[in-house]
Amino acid sequence: MKQVVILGSTGSIGVNALKAVRHLGREWRVLGLAANSDVKGLLAQAKACRPAYLAVFDHDAWKELSAAAPKGVKVLPPGVEGLAELASLSAADVVLSAVTGAAGFAPLLAAIRASKHIALANKEPMVMAGGLLMAEARRWEAKIIPVDSEPSAIFQCLSSVPAGGYDAALNRVFLTASGGPFYARKGSLASVTPAQALKHPRWQMGPKITVDSATLMNKGLEAIEIQNLFSLPISKVQVLVHPQSVVHSGVEYADGSVLAQLSVPDMRLPIQYALTWPARAPSLAEPLDFYKLARLDFFRPDFRRFPCLELALEAARRGGIRPAALNAANEVAVERFIAGRLPFTGIPAVVEKVLTACRGDSAGLTLAGAVEADAWARQKAAAAAELIRKR
Repeated sequence: MKQVVILGSTGSIGVNALKAVRHLGREWRVLGLAANSDVKGLLAQAKACRPAYLAVFDHDAWKELSAAAPKGVKVLPPGVEGLAELASLSAADVVLSAVTGAAGFAPLLAAIRASKHIALANKEPMVMAGGLLMAEARRWEAKIIPVDSEPSAIFQCLSSVPAGGYDAALNRVFLTASGGPFYARKGSLASVTPAQALKHPRWQMGPKITVDSATLMNKGLEAIEIQNLFSLPISKVQVLVHPQSVVHSGVEYADGSVLAQLSVPDMRLPIQYALTWPARAPSLAEPLDFYKLARLDFFRPDFRRFPCLELALEAARRGGIRPAALNAANEVAVERFIAGRLPFTGIPAVVEKVLTACRGDSAGLTLAGAVEADAWARQKAAAAAELIRKR
């Protein structure tokens, strides 16, 4: 029996992961679940799948959960401590991390050091210090399988290449982007509202990643994630806007051959593959009907209208604490935009101000240093966002 821990179980990835586990049958069991603060949703999931462990990140929610948890279920401590303990349970065979943002850094590190099979939907730690985390994974013989559809596609296209040989084998990596809700929109984006930004044309996702898709920051974060997952120079990552979201990404080998992974836009497919890897099992996703594909379009990204993408690629090129600072500043800016305290165009403005303040190179980066850079950048971003708001 495969025992699964799901961090972020009440979000869209977590909900679909539970569907995948149920679909895989009796040989799969949910061992533990964790959420940020949605106690009601977590208790409903616990009633359905009867895990042995529960955890929440929010301290107030932990009090509520502790009082209402079913008998026989152990409620782990609140905050990062409980999530890290859940991620490193000795009985867990697979840990799926769908935590939002940098909060997933410590749980991911705990799962790595417990030598787990990790299905990773939380890209932010890989942005902050992905090269160091991959080195830890090699040291502890942990396996990290990407869950997001585009990194998953690239991982699948590279299945025949030995780990560590990706750079020599490849000319380019094609990272596709849906373009979000505003790519074809004419005129200024300054008046975009949170409600408009949260309406994605293709995917049902959480609020933060949906706004990141609207700014194209999500592609920048994924480019850094791919750089670190596969030890590739960022110059080999080429972003393609592909509105149909059928080609989930691809690679061009040294001989010019291009391999791509195609499927209907359904997150249940890459989630299940990350759980079952290296095996494949029948999926809940609908099969791709080529007769219904009228066209597949690809466009160059517009860096002028979507500066977050260029900021992310520049942070990847320069290295050091910049990727961690980029991620932290973006989290602060997106949170304030969703709350109505920052304009849409203020998101890249905040990120740029924080990156301008960064110093140093990648030579001295440590795991602790990445966490410190995250805290520093959040303070800088909050101050920059406040100045923009008062204008």
